[in-house]
Amino acid sequence: MKCKVAAVSRPQATSTVQVDNERVRVTEWRFAPGEATGLHRHEFDYVIVPVLGGTLRLESSETTAEAELVAGRSYFREAGVEHDVVNAGDAEVAYVEVELKG
Repeated sequence: MKCKVAAVSRPQATSTVQVDNERVRVTEWRFAPGEATGLHRHEFDYVIVPVLGGTLRLESSETTAEAELVAGRSYFREAGVEHDVVNAGDAEVAYVEVELKG
């Protein structure tokens, strides 16, 4: 589905940087229902490791899609992805993001 992401004011998800060195940045993200990361672009390739599964809505300037996170089922994305990530479910969602700096 095509859509244009407008500047939407949403409650912010909580991010906690656990490791940040010359090789990786590891951040834990926790989202209550309706919370979002805010529109951002990924500077590095990254791996997402879901801790608490749930439904996320991924909004970009081109598309909107929903994705089901399953606890323990990791996935990889390349640098350059630009999106806002929103908890579209009715329970907390959490994942660990591992950015690969090179």
